[in-house]
Amino acid sequence: MNYIPLSEHKKAWIFRRADLPISSEDSAAIKPMTEPRASLLWKDFVSKQVDHPDFFRKGDWAFNLETWTGQGNWEAVWDSEQLALPEELLTHLNWQDNTVVYYCNDQRNVIETTWSVFKRCWKNFLFMDDGALLVAKKRTEVAQFLANGSYQFGNKPA
Repeated sequence: MNYIPLSEHKKAWIFRRADLPISSEDSAAIKPMTEPRASLLWKDFVSKQVDHPDFFRKGDWAFNLETWTGQGNWEAVWDSEQLALPEELLTHLNWQDNTVVYYCNDQRNVIETTWSVFKRCWKNFLFMDDGALLVAKKRTEVAQFLANGSYQFGNKPA
């Protein structure tokens, strides 16, 4: 088994908020990974050295300043009535709606969904903003969401 029910995720409440409703179809497509599966994905896509974004170091693509080509503020948009992600993120992460994406909080906490679902539910996901990385299957484009309300985006090595 690679996934746990969303209702069993330690932060399931963020996907049940009345002020940020999620359709049942989108909820079914938000799939938290089991810890063993999350660990494998983290090691394949993020880091073989560290288990949390706070500890990236030399040798991790996310630590390399050349990875990051732009930055901005997600918090102002999150606090507004605007439903869409900040425009420059949408431009950089120019993925097909059915692209499988991974929201990687740390080595034990990874959520799989599709790009279309993430775009609709991004405000829910960003309750987990402690350096979380958004990566996609077979894509080099990445984004990182930081607790100070900022984000950075760029391209990881292929």
